Amino acid sequence: MIRWADLRLLLVAVTLFGGAWPITKSALADATPLWFAVSRTMLGAVMAATMLAFMGKLRFPARQDWPAVLGVGLLQLGGYFALTHLAVALVPAGRTAVLANVTIFWLVPLSVLVMHEKVSAMRWVAAGLGLAGVVALAGPWAAGANEQGTLLGHGMLLGASFLWTWAIIATRKFPPQRPMLENLPWCFLLGAVVLVPMALVREPFSAGGGIGPGALWQVVVIGCIVAPIGTWAVIEAGRRLPGAVAAVGFLLAPAIGVTVSTLWLGEPMGWDVIIGGALIAASVVVATKG
Repeated sequence: MIRWADLRLLLVAVTLFGGAWPITKSALADATPLWFAVSRTMLGAVMAATMLAFMGKLRFPARQDWPAVLGVGLLQLGGYFALTHLAVALVPAGRTAVLANVTIFWLVPLSVLVMHEKVSAMRWVAAGLGLAGVVALAGPWAAGANEQGTLLGHGMLLGASFLWTWAIIATRKFPPQRPMLENLPWCFLLGAVVLVPMALVREPFSAGGGIGPGALWQVVVIGCIVAPIGTWAVIEAGRRLPGAVAAVGFLLAPAIGVTVSTLWLGEPMGWDVIIGGALIAASVVVATKG
């Protein structure tokens, strides 16, 4: 039985993460991708730690928490952020929102193979509808899809979604003793351990790497709101909901990202965006009923 409270978490997650990519894309006019990702993890750590300290719940992860903390910190926040922030410099923000969230490519089969979950026929149909929506949004007919940089960006985003999927599997296979909200500061710090060396090597300050004043408001929004609240909602939704429902539900983020990118950044909205968004919406409805 799917609880409304768990679906609300999913809605919070996809709203924040769907809108994050247009904001990130706008920030790259005055920031380099990896340093922006570093700011996201470091501010997320500070905000989460401050909130937990105020609540009297800031503590070191328990022994049982570490598999989930390592999975989220190294894979979902370190590897995923590295690949997605590099890719958004090559791919339009709306398309980034699509491919960065297609955990359905991996989560449904991995839920069967690793978690031994039984996936109903309705949820396989939902997965098919969701994948059809992704194909419509990011197929070879998409603007610039034949350019080498765009193809590289698409590959990085698919790799990022693969890493995110394994982070979800880790939290489901090894449930933490404490709520993941209480482990978030350590997850963000592990993400920074991955990202800072990469940023220093790939985007040295001597070559113009870093964050300029024009990107500061985006840093605050992403680091102080999207990072702590959105990441917690994503982790909990992925842990609580059945794999097929979570995977299909996360596909709402691309629809939100494409819409915001079109209205704010002026990215084109063609038939592929309209059809893809409709298919994704249909897949979510079918998944929740299946």
